[in-house]
Amino acid sequence: MSEIPAKATGSEDPSEGARARAADGLASAVGGALAADGVRTGDAMWQSSPPGSIYDYIRVASFSIGPDGLVNQWSLRAEHLFGIPADRAVGMDPIEAFIDPRHRERGMRKMAEILDGREWTGVVPFRMPRDVEGECGHEGLAEVYVMPTRTEEGEKAAVCIVVDVRTLRTIETDLAASQAIFSQSPFGFLLIDPDLRVRRANQRFASIFGGTPDDHRGKGVHDYLQRGEAERVAATLRRVLETGNSITDMHVTGFVPGSDERRHWSVNLYRVHSGSGRPIGVAWLGTDITARRAAAREAAAARRNLALLNEAGARIGNSLDLETTARQLLDVVVPGFCDLATVDLYQGLLAGDETPPGLADGSAELRRVAFASAVSDAPFAGTGVPVAVGAVHHYPFNSPCADALRTARPQTVPGEDGGLVQSTLAVPMVAHDTVVGLVQFARTKGSEPFGDRDRDLAVELAARAAVCIDNARLYRREHERALILQRSLLPPGDPEASGLDIACRYLPGTVNTGRPSEVGGDWFDVIELPGHRTALVVGDVMGRGLRAAVAMGELRTAVRTLAQLDLEPAEVLSQLDEIARGLGAPGGVQQATRAARRPREADLSEVYLATCVYAVYDSVTRRCTFANAGHLPPVLVEPGEPALMLDVPPGMPLGVGGEPFEEVEVELPEGALLALYTDGLVESRDHPLDEGLQAFVSALSDPTQPLEDVCDHVLNTLDTHHGEDDIALLMARVQGLPTDSVGDWTLPREPRSVGRAREYARAQLLAWDMEPLVDTTELLVSELVTNALRYGEGEIRLRLLLDRTLVCEVWDSGLVQPRRRRARDTDEGGRGLQLVGLLSAAWGSRRTPRGKTVWFELPLPGGDTSLTDPAEALLSLF
Repeated sequence: MSEIPAKATGSEDPSEGARARAADGLASAVGGALAADGVRTGDAMWQSSPPGSIYDYIRVASFSIGPDGLVNQWSLRAEHLFGIPADRAVGMDPIEAFIDPRHRERGMRKMAEILDGREWTGVVPFRMPRDVEGECGHEGLAEVYVMPTRTEEGEKAAVCIVVDVRTLRTIETDLAASQAIFSQSPFGFLLIDPDLRVRRANQRFASIFGGTPDDHRGKGVHDYLQRGEAERVAATLRRVLETGNSITDMHVTGFVPGSDERRHWSVNLYRVHSGSGRPIGVAWLGTDITARRAAAREAAAARRNLALLNEAGARIGNSLDLETTARQLLDVVVPGFCDLATVDLYQGLLAGDETPPGLADGSAELRRVAFASAVSDAPFAGTGVPVAVGAVHHYPFNSPCADALRTARPQTVPGEDGGLVQSTLAVPMVAHDTVVGLVQFARTKGSEPFGDRDRDLAVELAARAAVCIDNARLYRREHERALILQRSLLPPGDPEASGLDIACRYLPGTVNTGRPSEVGGDWFDVIELPGHRTALVVGDVMGRGLRAAVAMGELRTAVRTLAQLDLEPAEVLSQLDEIARGLGAPGGVQQATRAARRPREADLSEVYLATCVYAVYDSVTRRCTFANAGHLPPVLVEPGEPALMLDVPPGMPLGVGGEPFEEVEVELPEGALLALYTDGLVESRDHPLDEGLQAFVSALSDPTQPLEDVCDHVLNTLDTHHGEDDIALLMARVQGLPTDSVGDWTLPREPRSVGRAREYARAQLLAWDMEPLVDTTELLVSELVTNALRYGEGEIRLRLLLDRTLVCEVWDSGLVQPRRRRARDTDEGGRGLQLVGLLSAAWGSRRTPRGKTVWFELPLPGGDTSLTDPAEALLSLF
C-alpha cells in the first residue's frame, strides 16, 4: 500500500469537510498497511490485504506538498515508482522536477489552485529529473488525485495519490484479452476454485450443459459427471492444486442434459496463480472428442478387420482337407471376432456329390464339422437344439438358418432370454454361386453387438473359407478319381504265383500332413509266365497326379504285354524305355526317336520318366533274373542270414534312353524272402534315403513269420504315415517246385521218340494220380513232339510240371517259332496247333538261349475249369 503523510489537518475551505472525510476514508483504507505489523489504531486491529490484492498489479504512490509548494514527504511507493529516494525528493518543486518545460506554466496555475484549497484529478505527463550525472530520466504518464489538507499550523497543503497510467493500460489490455479468450474460446473453459467449485464458466461450456455461464457458478464435478467418473476427476483436480503439475489430454466420459448419448471430452488442467504466486484455482480446458473417438473406433475396427482378413488369408486354405479348413476358419474368428462359432457343411458335399442336394429350401442334411468357443466348452445352442461335432442334422424350413441357406444372404438371430448368447450371425458359405454350408458367429451377452461392418466382415470371411472348402472338395474328388484309376490299374486281390508265396501292400499318398498331396505313379505287378515262372515288377513314375497315374497304367500294360512275349528282363526294360520316351511325344515312339536324333531342335513334348525293377523267377530251378532301370535295389533275406541288398546294376530311368540294361541272375534258397519296394517306403522329407534303407533292412529281422505279418511289421516299424508319397511293397517267399513234381526227359531225334514221349507222359501222370488228363496229354504231347521232329532241330526235351496246373514243355534247338494256321477242308495236315489250342487252357512258344520251347497248360481235375473232350475237339476241326 502507498504510504500517506500523517500531517494532514482539516481545511477551512467550504469543501474542506468533504475533503477531510475523503482523506479520513483514504487514511482508513491505507491503514491496512499497518496491519502486517499488528499496529492497533483506536480500539480495532487493522488487517493487511491478503496477497493477490489489486495493489500487486498496479503501481500506486503518494507524497505530500507543503504550503510552499515543495515536497515535504515522500513515500516508499513513490521511490519505487519514480526511482528517486526520499532524501533527494523532499524539498523539490514537483512542477520544476517532473513537468516538461512546455507544461510548467499550466502546472504552476494548477499548483496555486491546489494550495488555495481545491481538489484536482487529472492525467499528467511527467519525466524523471536529471540524476547526479546530469542525464535526464525516462518519461511517463500518471493519473494524479490531489486532496487539499492543512498543516498543524493551519497552513494549506496537499496530499497527492499517483497511479502509473501505463500499468493501468497494460492491465486493461490484459483483462480484455483474458476476457476475450475466456468468453470467445471454442472450448469449454472453467475456472475452478480451491474448493473444487466452478468460479467462472465460459459461454461454450454453458451452451453444452445448459443455462448461462453464471448458472454454473458454485457447481462441482459431481453435478456434471457420474459418481465414479466424478471422483476420479475430483482426485485429479486436487492433485493439480497440490503439486502444480499440469494434466494434458485427460479423457472424461459423461452425459449432457437432455441426451442419453455418452460423450467424451479431452481435458487439460493447470494450476492458476495470483500476481504474488498464490494458487487461486485450476483452469479447465475441455474439448469434445466424441466424434473423434467414434472415428478412432471406426478406424481401429477397420484395422482390426483388415488384420483379421490378412490372418484369414494366411491361415485358411493351407490344407486341402474340408474339416481342417473349417477348423482353420474358427481358429481365426474365435475370440478375435466372436465368442462362439460353428461350421456346418452339406452332407452330400462331404459324400462327394457333384452338387449338394436341397439347395432350393435350405433344409438338406448338414454335418457339423467344427465348433469353437472362447467362453466354455458347452455345445453351441445359439439357434436351437445343441448339435455335437460330427452329427448330421437339418434346420427347419422356417428357421433363420434355413432362410440363410435358401437365399444365400446372412441372417441375424437374436439370443434367447436367459441364455448365454446375445446374438448370432448365420452366414451362408457361397463359392462359385453355390452354397456349400453355413457358418454361425455368436457373441455372448455383455459383448458389443454385431454391426453392419461386422456383418460385411462375416460375409467376407465365410466367402473365403467357402472357396477354400470348395477347392478342397474339388481336390478330394479328383484325388479319389485318380486313386480309383490307380487302384484299377494295380493287380486285383492277392496275386498268386507258382513256387512263390506273395504278399503286397499299396498305400496312396494322403493329406494327413495338411500339405497338398496327389496320387503318384507307384505300381507293382505279379505276372505268371509259361513254365511256372513268375515276373515280379515294381515301378514308380516320377511326378504326381492324374498324369502320373495314367502314365503308370500305360507302362504297366506295356510290361504285361512284353512279359507275355517271354522276353528277357533286360530286353523288357529296353522296350519299356522306348515306350516311356514315346509317351510324351505327339507322334509316339518313332517321333520321340527322330527328335532324339535332332538335338538342336527344341523338344516341346512332355517328359515321362520312371524307375522299374523287373525280375523273372523260375520255380523249377529257383533262379531269379533281375534287371533294374534306376530303381532301388531288391532286398533278399536268406534263412538264418541277415537281410542284404542285392547288387543289381541300376541302369538309367525309363524315358532317358541310349543306355543298355544289365541282368543279374541269383539262385534263391528255399524259404528265402525277396522284397521289392518304392522310395515312398524308405524316404521322406525328414528321413534321408540311406537312413530309410538301413531301417528297412533292419525291419526284416524275422522273415520266418507269415508273409502278411512281415509286411505289417515293416509298415509299422518304418515311418510310413507321413503321407508324402505313395508306397508300394511286394514281398515273395521262395517255395520251389518239389522234385517229384517235375518230369524231365531227353528224346533223340527219331520217329520213335513220339511214342516214347506218350509213354513218359502217361506214366508220370499216373504216378501223380492225374488219370483224367492222360488221354488229352498224350494227344497234345504227340502233336508237339511231332512238330519238333518235322520243323525243329537238335535233340528234343520233354518236361512236365505239376503245380496249380499241368504244364507240358517241348524243347528243341530250332529258332523258327510255330505259327497256327487255319487248314482247308482238303488239307491232310495243318490242324495240330489248332487241336492244341482247342484242348489246352493255354499254349504258346518262347525263345530260349539254345532254341525255342513250345508249351501248353491243362487245368487240374476238380478245378473250376473243365476239360475239353478230345473227340468233340477233333470233330470241331472238320
